Amino acid sequence: MWEKKPFLFLILATAAMLVGTIITMVLPFVWVNTEADRIASVSPYTPLEQEGRDIYIREGCNNCHTQTVRPLVAEVLRYGEYSKSGEFAYDRPFLWGSKRTGPDLARIGGKYPDAWHTQHMAAPTAMIPRSNMPAYAFLGERSLDTGHTRRKMEVLGFPCTDEEIAGLQGKNELDAVVAYLQKLGSDIPWRQAAQTRVVGELTNPYLGDSSVIAEGEGLYDQHCAVCHGKDLAGDIGPDIQDLDMADAELYQILYNGLPEGGMPAFDSLGSTRVWKLVNYLKYQKRH
Repeated sequence: MWEKKPFLFLILATAAMLVGTIITMVLPFVWVNTEADRIASVSPYTPLEQEGRDIYIREGCNNCHTQTVRPLVAEVLRYGEYSKSGEFAYDRPFLWGSKRTGPDLARIGGKYPDAWHTQHMAAPTAMIPRSNMPAYAFLGERSLDTGHTRRKMEVLGFPCTDEEIAGLQGKNELDAVVAYLQKLGSDIPWRQAAQTRVVGELTNPYLGDSSVIAEGEGLYDQHCAVCHGKDLAGDIGPDIQDLDMADAELYQILYNGLPEGGMPAFDSLGSTRVWKLVNYLKYQKRH
C-alpha cells in the first residue's frame, strides 16, 4: 500500500530514520558527560600529556589499540574494572576504538614504570618477544613541537600554567607519548580495589620441591627478566637476587603486583604458577 505512494513513503521513511538517529546518537551525546557522570578524581590532560595524545593519534596507535573495557567478565578479568563514561570527560575526540590488534590500553597507566614504556616503544620485541608492534625509536629523536601547545589547551578548556609550558622545553615526542600512556586509567583507583586480599595463612605447596625450579625459571624469563634482568641483578626494576621475605609475602606481591611501584599483577598466571615462581626466586637466593 505505502509503496504505491512514493512521496508519502519517503516522508515516513525519513521520519523513521530521524527518530532512530535521535534515540541512538543525539540523546546519548546529550546525556553523556553531564555533571552526574563526572568522576571527581578524573582531571584534564597536562600540556605534556596532551601533546603525547596528539602524537598517539598522529602515529595511528588508536588503529590497533582500543581504550575501553567492556562490562564483560573476560574483559574485566584481563584489563580491570569496566570503563565508565566519566573517565572520558576530557577526551576530545574519544579513542574507544573497535579493533584490538594490540591489547586495550584503558588501564595501562601506572602498570609499568616510564623506563619500561620507553624501551617498549623503542623496541617492542625486546620487551614482548611475540609482539608485532612496529618500533617507534625515532620519536626519541624528535624534539617536541610546542608552538601550538598553549592554543590547544585554551581551545580544549584545559588549565595550564606558564611553568608547565616552559617545562616542555627539552622534551621529545617519546617523552610526551609515555606521559600520555601513564595517564590512561590512572585517575581512578581501580587497580587497588581489584587487588585480591588472601585471608588466612598462605602455605607454599612446593616448599622444598626442586622439580618445579625449571618451570619457575621459565616463568621468570618470560614475565620478569625484561625488568629485573636475566640474572635478577636489576634493570628497569630493582635487584632481586637477595630477596629477604617469607614465601607468603612474596606470593602476595607477585599475585597482586605493586601498583605504586609500577609492577603489574601476575594473577593471570594462576596460583600454581605463581608459587612455582616463588620457589625459583627463593632457590636463587639460596644458591
